[in-house]
Amino acid sequence: MVSYILAAITGALVLGLDQFTKYYISNNFEMAKSYDFLPGLLDITYIHNDGGAWGLLGGYTWVLLSITIVIMLVCITLLLKMGLKDKLMFWALMLILFGGIGNMIDRIFRGGNVIDFLHFEFWPTFPVFNVADCAIVIGAGLMLLYFFKGMIDESRQKREAVQAALAENTKENENN
Repeated sequence: MVSYILAAITGALVLGLDQFTKYYISNNFEMAKSYDFLPGLLDITYIHNDGGAWGLLGGYTWVLLSITIVIMLVCITLLLKMGLKDKLMFWALMLILFGGIGNMIDRIFRGGNVIDFLHFEFWPTFPVFNVADCAIVIGAGLMLLYFFKGMIDESRQKREAVQAALAENTKENENN
């Protein structure tokens, strides 16, 4: 149970950090100028992004909000359906939900724009992103890990069932 509480608290802290960093960056940095943060790794480049990842659907705020709401409803449905059955999925859903809320707050209260500011210095063509984006990507990665783990477990169970059936069949043949 502690893990679930920790996941919910982490999600809320991520949302708080996301909103704080966006507020701080927008009030203390110049738009579209890069600042060294972690030399060779990250710089801070404050921009307003009116699109999704990689600027996709730029200017289509209502489409992006609708997509976000649908994804969040799917996450809530999974949360209600799965409940507390799996810690990994719970963590994934918390990160995706709170990250989505962070970017949705921006779109609603910042004229359709999301404040992005983190940029990989070593990968100049990679888009600028924010804390909420990090949470969403980590959550999606955890969700993929959950599904891969499920496929591996299912495969293992099938293999063990086949081996058990073969062993039973062999035992019956030896008795005959």
